[in-house]
Amino acid sequence: MADTDQMFNLTGKVACVTGASSGLGRRAATVLARAGASVVGVARRQDALNAWQAESDGRTASVVQDLTDRSTLPGLAKKIAAPFGAPDILVHAAGINTRETADEVTPEGWDITIDLNLAVPFFLSQHCVHAMKSKGWGRIVNFASLQTTRAFPGGLSYGASKGGIAQLTRAMAEAWSGDGINANAIGPGFFRTELTAQVFADPERAARNASQTCIGRNGEPEDIDGPLLFLCSDASAYVTGQVLMVDGGFTAK
Repeated sequence: MADTDQMFNLTGKVACVTGASSGLGRRAATVLARAGASVVGVARRQDALNAWQAESDGRTASVVQDLTDRSTLPGLAKKIAAPFGAPDILVHAAGINTRETADEVTPEGWDITIDLNLAVPFFLSQHCVHAMKSKGWGRIVNFASLQTTRAFPGGLSYGASKGGIAQLTRAMAEAWSGDGINANAIGPGFFRTELTAQVFADPERAARNASQTCIGRNGEPEDIDGPLLFLCSDASAYVTGQVLMVDGGFTAK
């Protein structure tokens, strides 16, 4: 029988969280550090990363990186490994939503969305799985979305990238889970973050979104803690290739 006291304990593990400077990425980085992992946060803004480290418990480090340039990913993998060693856990929380309608989507908006939301999670993982394979243990957590399965106005390129995340997660699981590397995705509902500021700026819209959940409210940052720890720990030893929706039942209705 598994030791339930240790099932969610990440002591001795190294985690990397992209998008750690704000929103759910920052929350994820904080929670993993509290669970005992040594956490490397990656984002574009040094000041925001400094603020995250100042409020975090445990061992943390930060790497400033513009993830939209894929040519830098091999070097980024080395920077991530420098403070504590190669990561055992990768959480891909960095993302962008240009909110361009179908008639307004530009090649530039499409490219940056697909690159950051879909290509980076794969290629950064590809550079990090070799060390996970050598240990026979790894966890990859991608960030899906309500738009993984639903079409929203102004979300064509974002929805395409998040639909791709579901299949990417399954493909990662097929490729790497035999080596002890489980790949899953979290699909947040409406949480108040920088990415959803436009949504929450409209109280009526925010209330309408809350009413569409089974629970009757929008998400709070702490709602991500348990699902994230589950997917990053030994608790999910026999779970891979799945998208866990953390949306209050939005997609159940």
